Amino acid sequence: MIPPPPPAPRILALDALRGIAVIGIIGMNVLAFAMPGPAYYNPASFSPPVFGSTSPPDYWVWLASFVFIEDKFRTLFAMLFGAGCLILVERSGPRPWRAHYARMAVLFAIGLVHATLLASNDVLRAYALAGLALPLLAGLSARALVTVALGLLGVHLFMGLALLGPSLASWLAGREGSELVLWAERQFGREPAAIAALLEQGREAFGARVVRRTLGIPAQMIALVAALPLNLSAIALGMGLWRGGMLKGAWRTFRLRRIAGLAALVALPGLLGLAGVLVSTGFPAALVGPVALLLSAPFDMALAVAYAALAMAFLGSGAAAERLAMAGRLSLTNYLMTSVILSAIFASWGLGLFGEVTRWQAFAIGLVPVAAMLAWSPVWVTKVGQGPFERLWRRLSHRLASGLSYTPEK
Repeated sequence: MIPPPPPAPRILALDALRGIAVIGIIGMNVLAFAMPGPAYYNPASFSPPVFGSTSPPDYWVWLASFVFIEDKFRTLFAMLFGAGCLILVERSGPRPWRAHYARMAVLFAIGLVHATLLASNDVLRAYALAGLALPLLAGLSARALVTVALGLLGVHLFMGLALLGPSLASWLAGREGSELVLWAERQFGREPAAIAALLEQGREAFGARVVRRTLGIPAQMIALVAALPLNLSAIALGMGLWRGGMLKGAWRTFRLRRIAGLAALVALPGLLGLAGVLVSTGFPAALVGPVALLLSAPFDMALAVAYAALAMAFLGSGAAAERLAMAGRLSLTNYLMTSVILSAIFASWGLGLFGEVTRWQAFAIGLVPVAAMLAWSPVWVTKVGQGPFERLWRRLSHRLASGLSYTPEK
């Protein structure tokens, strides 16, 4: 029997980039745990203890988040998910897709439990659904994968404008009291009744929340399907950057710095311009939604690429890179444990701080899970190795794939 090939050596910069991604996601996830939904995008929607007030620190935190964090690290996380899937497929045997589909099924199940018990904004389900399309992409060249990513981004923009465009058009036409503008206010604005209902919902008991979210699974599936083009776009981009050599650490530092500079040159003026429009217009809900979900998306992706290039250029060695890499090797576990920590702080069954903190205070509290993962990840990796949820994902996927390959005797 020919022994299996030894595992390929890990790429320190790539693991460190995973660590950066899972840390960066906390910067926005903490708002989903701390505040009503509209506040995630709109700093003027909610700021206790005075309804509708926003302090200068809250504005500055919003600006920094909008330009440097919001959807950049989610995109980066999805890119690395795509690269990771492609790595596993390339290293698998003659039938890699059976194992891949098993991994996606288990990941979806983990995400579903995570969304029901802890985090309604779970991304694992979306990645698992998007991962089902990977067999259609895995044979493409790096250039073709990047082209597909840009095409899917265009599909996302087209679909989003079809949904949000009418409310924006009504607002631009001055029809402030139209049903379309009022709908936008409920989703992205400061409509008092909507904020009050969301505050009550965020303070519900654990059992009530599980029941509500379980009953809401069909509606969640619709939202997940609607988000497929955007998530698959980032996943395809990550596959392309792996196949093209950037995420393999095969590019020279000068090339990586040049890519980072060009991507930032595209992203930052666009994001600052959009932020300026929102501030100058007073954060109207009908504009906040399209800006946050659609118009910023190309710039978010460009800045995510810049982050990836900088990490691959400068995190190939050093103590900081090692610690980030440890966090990255436990990215699934750290992502889930972040929800446990934030739930313990904000949920009614924990400290109950939901709706009680301002934007800048929530952002500061987000440093708690960051510190926790940077402290515990090196200890766990050194003493145990694979993370507990990574191990669970691997074992359940293997069992499912083995079951799928079973053929009864005739």
